[in-house]
Amino acid sequence: MKFLAWQSMRNGLAAASAALVSPLILAQFAASPAQAADYDAGSIHISQPWARATPKGASSGAGYMTITNKGTTPDRVSCVSSDASAQCQIHSMTMEDGVMKMRPVEGGLEIKPGETVTLKPGGYHIMLVDLKHGLEPGQTVKATLKFDNAGTLDVEYPIAAIGAPAPGSAAGGGMMMGDHPGGAMQGPSGGMMQMDKK
Repeated sequence: MKFLAWQSMRNGLAAASAALVSPLILAQFAASPAQAADYDAGSIHISQPWARATPKGASSGAGYMTITNKGTTPDRVSCVSSDASAQCQIHSMTMEDGVMKMRPVEGGLEIKPGETVTLKPGGYHIMLVDLKHGLEPGQTVKATLKFDNAGTLDVEYPIAAIGAPAPGSAAGGGMMMGDHPGGAMQGPSGGMMQMDKK
């Protein structure tokens, strides 16, 4: 009888532990993008494409990835279209007089021979302008990239939760892509960020 009572108590504790732990595990999985595919075009290699979900009513979103040029000549990349937005651009992000500013990269982003460039929150990123619909966690968004030398490539970006960290990162950081009137956005510390629309 003692053995049965002990086994029953042990099973109850295991069930209670599972009830407490499983929401934490599920939250961790929900915050991370699904495993993304790698892409190759000519000497260009793209790894870890991902995007962040957008808040309700947002008119823009962002996508990220790592691009490596394995060739011996420089190449330039532009975003020409996306299934989720009217426009797709590559943007840079800089600090000017305490204001974070985003601008389209005119003529495309250069990837030098042997160079790896990571598009990430707070740096270069794909900007999805005039969203047709919100970006939902667990879904994907497709963008068409055009390289001057490597050609055109369709890339699917798995969508992570709002504020999710980059794949392989431990903490969030970077930008909350919340839309504000006049193209201004709020950064992680509450400071303002201005988007130059060109």
